[in-house]
Amino acid sequence: MQDTATLVVGIDVGGTKTQLRAFAGDTLVADHVRSSSGWRPHDPVAAAGWLAALAVDALPAGIRPSAVAVGGHACETPRQCAQIRTALQLHFDAPALVVGDAELLAPAAGLDKGVGLVAGTGSVAVGRLADGTSVQVGGWGAVLGDEGGAAGLVREAARAVWAAHDRGERPDELALGLIASFDVSEVPALGAALESATDVSAEWGRHAPVVFSAAEAGSALALGVIADAGRSLAALVARLAAREVAVDDVVVAGGTILAQSALYDAFVSSLAETVPGARPQPLRVPPVEGAVALARSIL
Repeated sequence: MQDTATLVVGIDVGGTKTQLRAFAGDTLVADHVRSSSGWRPHDPVAAAGWLAALAVDALPAGIRPSAVAVGGHACETPRQCAQIRTALQLHFDAPALVVGDAELLAPAAGLDKGVGLVAGTGSVAVGRLADGTSVQVGGWGAVLGDEGGAAGLVREAARAVWAAHDRGERPDELALGLIASFDVSEVPALGAALESATDVSAEWGRHAPVVFSAAEAGSALALGVIADAGRSLAALVARLAAREVAVDDVVVAGGTILAQSALYDAFVSSLAETVPGARPQPLRVPPVEGAVALARSIL
C-alpha cells in the first residue's frame, strides 16, 4: 500500500462539474471529474455525505486522506462553510477546510492573498481581510444579480431589446438572435420564454453566446450589454476594496469570461478605471489546484 501519511485531497465543487485531485507527497493518486448533481450546500449533513461518497468513488480502496480542502459552489457564508467542514470531519477524521469555490482561485494561481473573481453561469468575487476573514460580494442568482455571468448577460440583453422595442426601433442582431435562440416569434414573447424557465441560471445562461455573436455582427445593444457587464464585474472588486480587502491581484476564472475576450477586455478596461492598482490575471490551471494547495496548508 502507498504511504498515505501526506495524502492531501482537494475538491472543487463547481456549479456544473466537480473535480477531485489527491496527492501522496508529490505523486498524483487520483484525478476525478463528475457532475455536481446532488450537491446541497445549504444542508451541511447532506453536503458532507455527498463529498465523502465522492472521495470513496475517486480514491483507491483503503486509502484515507490526511487533509481535505473543498471549494464549494453556493457555499456563501463562513458559517455555512464551517457547518459543512464540521460534518465532513466526522467522515474523514482528518483536518478539513471548506470555502466558497471562488476562494480557490488565488491559491491555484500560487498567491497567498488576492481576489478570486468568477464569471461563469453566475458571477461572484471573494477576498480576505487582514485578519483572514472572508468577504464575498455579488452572486445572488440570475433573477436578482450575477451581473457579468452568462445568465445575467441574457437577462440584461432581453431588457435592452425590450427597451429598443418600446422606442419603436426595428429588431437588431441581438433581438433577432434572442428570438431565434428562445424559439419565439417576436420580441414581446421573450418575457414568457424567460419566465417559463425552471432552472433560471442554467436555462438563461445557455443563450449567452447570442450576445457575443450579435456584438461581433455590430449590434450596438449587444456591445452595450457587454460593456455594462464588464463594469459590473469591476464593481465587485471595487466593493471588496472599499471593505479593506487586498485587491492587488485579481485572479479571474469562469467559462463565460475566459471564453469571451470581449467580456474579459471590458472588465480589464473598467477595472483600470475603478481600481487602478489592481492586477487582473486569468487563471491558467484548474481551480482544484487551489483546493490541493489549501489542503497542504492545513496538514
